[in-house]
Amino acid sequence: MSEKRLKVLKFDGDCISTSENLLKSVRIVMSEKDFPIVVIPAFEGMTDLLMDGIEHAGGKEVKVSETISVLTETHYNIAQEAIKSDKIFNKVIQEITLQIKKVERLLYGVAYTEEITDAVSAYILSYGERIAAIIFSGALEDNGCESKIIETDRIGLVTDKNIETAIVNLDDFKRSFNFTAHSIVNNNVIPIFTGFFGSTPDGKVITFGRKGGDYTSSVLAYGFGASEVEIWKSGTAFMSADPDKVKNAKIIEKLSYFEAAELVYFGKRVLHPLTIEPAAVSEIPIYVKDILCPECKGTQIAQDAYIEENIIKSVSQNENVSMLRIHGTGIGYKPGLIREFSDSLAAENINIFATVSSQTTINLIVENKDAEKSYEILNFYKGKVIEKIDFVRNIALVAIIGEGLVRKRGIFARILGAVSDQKVNVEMASAGASEVAIYIIVPKDELTDVVNAIHKEFFG
Repeated sequence: MSEKRLKVLKFDGDCISTSENLLKSVRIVMSEKDFPIVVIPAFEGMTDLLMDGIEHAGGKEVKVSETISVLTETHYNIAQEAIKSDKIFNKVIQEITLQIKKVERLLYGVAYTEEITDAVSAYILSYGERIAAIIFSGALEDNGCESKIIETDRIGLVTDKNIETAIVNLDDFKRSFNFTAHSIVNNNVIPIFTGFFGSTPDGKVITFGRKGGDYTSSVLAYGFGASEVEIWKSGTAFMSADPDKVKNAKIIEKLSYFEAAELVYFGKRVLHPLTIEPAAVSEIPIYVKDILCPECKGTQIAQDAYIEENIIKSVSQNENVSMLRIHGTGIGYKPGLIREFSDSLAAENINIFATVSSQTTINLIVENKDAEKSYEILNFYKGKVIEKIDFVRNIALVAIIGEGLVRKRGIFARILGAVSDQKVNVEMASAGASEVAIYIIVPKDELTDVVNAIHKEFFG
């Protein structure tokens, strides 16, 4: 698209939520040798504040007042600390005051009508990003750097209509965005994009859910044809295990797209789950970096299937799952049955984490919040193809991630051996469903021992 090398830089909310970190982020942008495309989230805690304000606004004008007071004070204080020029500060305050007034009117509308639609909710939540972008732009200007704010619901970042799990059609976006991308780059002014949201085909704001700015940055990299994406966080990112559970967990320096996709899906959500796909399509590397240690390498996510000597890259876990064990004579041999169950749950926006079946049993792993609803839906089949359903709670899903682990002899045995040494019973195990992952289900209260045992087996 351009002879310039383009780099997308996305900052997490905690990277801009204090004046100190915000100015660190500004310096990173200003020191960039490539043309920087910046993606800004809401300040840390502001999306939660707005969600709480929406939830409690119905019939309560006082709650609106409280929300607006905190929203105003937080942004005013950071702007005042980060921007030294009175002229620029006053301009920023005028702009964010206008935005906060819009939020106030929307929340009072909710308070008076005691009604809220998904579209209005998403629109209110989007103001966290819109306001933060104004302050970041002001801080850049205060340091002698010109920028322009570009709101992502106005650039053709069109999604489907799935609330909080919206997905962009990449080919359609690239075609519609091409002219805008050329104009932005040729203008030579740093673009600051809002993260977290886009628009539906009929022009209504829709969000990508938590950490949605990660996904936005990857989509923009695809649209611009950028050379790389940097996602900045406060603290280390991808680790060989959860450092809250394993004290000697190590930073992972390199991951393939497939390894990273498994980790963000099953483990701690370091990135938005959809972040990998847009970058992988164009083989754009993603670097996850630490704002507290800008000179540190962080984690590189790229096409190359870099294989560690001990194969395993990370032992991850998800404690927020339940298992539905579906019994029926010959149930595993009935064509299309698993698909039918999956479609029934998907119709209610329920995601299945993993499926393991035998001749008489199908095991479905779902999130705890979806477990009761899943049980009710599957009960419809009782007495037809299902004889009984066991509801298994208090479990955890452990994912062992690494390129080549399925092809390496003895890995599965070493994993099960490490767990067995802890005298822990494995509820379910699955290998081969993914080229880069093995999954086991263990009792939740044994999880820390299991993760440490597997980590010790492969990392010492």
